[in-house]
Amino acid sequence: MNGASWVNPIETSLKAAFPDARIEVTADQTVLDGSAVVVRVVSCLFDGMSKVKRHQLVYQQLGGYIASGELHAVKIIALTTQEDGS
Repeated sequence: MNGASWVNPIETSLKAAFPDARIEVTADQTVLDGSAVVVRVVSCLFDGMSKVKRHQLVYQQLGGYIASGELHAVKIIALTTQEDGS
């Protein structure tokens, strides 16, 4: 499946879980079969959380895609609004 086809469903899932967040989902161009995405989430919800905890929260929303084998790689960038400078 083309990586671009993942953008909308993943973005929708993440927006439901993190309604205050700025979310960007793009196909990972380094994976040629289109089964990988880069997810960037900026949220005040992450304030005081470790990077591991932030990634776990984001990953929970993507677990179904990964468990099905349809998506095999996700690069997560999870920032607080302060870290993002906004």
